[in-house]
Amino acid sequence: MTDSDQTGSDPTASGLPGGNPAGSTPPAGNPPVAGGNGSLPPTPPPLPPQMADEGPRPVPANADEALEIGRAHFPEVGSPDGPASLHVHEFDVGYLIYAGWPLPDDPTAPPSSPGGSNVVINKENGDVTFLPNFPPAEAAELYHRIYRPSSEA
Repeated sequence: MTDSDQTGSDPTASGLPGGNPAGSTPPAGNPPVAGGNGSLPPTPPPLPPQMADEGPRPVPANADEALEIGRAHFPEVGSPDGPASLHVHEFDVGYLIYAGWPLPDDPTAPPSSPGGSNVVINKENGDVTFLPNFPPAEAAELYHRIYRPSSEA
């Protein structure tokens, strides 16, 4: 094996992008990453703002008010790829808002966009929680198991 063969297999050898000459230390602020090229991965983008940053959450007094709050979390009714309708299922601690979709032309075909979610608006503090697209009774049961009140009210 020649010297050039050894240099090509050592990422810290001089002459390679991101490598350091043998025996030198990496520049300050960029500690080496095991198996990497001597730099850290890029910083992830910032998290989107939370609803709490937008001021106090409205607390619905009835199903109609809950529907208006929930409407902001769905595409416009009747829009392309949007729901055909929105429905409210009231249960002991919240209002479940779920979409109604038009019947497909071919009932044996898989859905064009599977998935989706339901929205629950808490009756006490207006917390908005997203749940899988389960039937209303099962979604309410899941909400009882997973919901933890926010620290802000």
